[in-house]
Amino acid sequence: MPKANVYITLKPSLLDAQGKVVQGALEKLGYTNVSAVRIGKYIQIELEGDGDLEQQVDDMCRKLLANPVIEDYRFEIER
Repeated sequence: MPKANVYITLKPSLLDAQGKVVQGALEKLGYTNVSAVRIGKYIQIELEGDGDLEQQVDDMCRKLLANPVIEDYRFEIER
């Protein structure tokens, strides 16, 4: 059964407030070599059938999974 692995991240030009909090916490734990942290989402979708799975997953991302105004996405299909 094919699976889609979808990775969604904030656009590089946007401040990642959650990432900044994690970076600060890591520094307080002694990890002073961390220069930046970006937080994103990982979504795994199990698919049935064949067809144009890449186009279907791209549509899913554009229509629901990612906010194209503030987020970038990429995906890979495991067959």
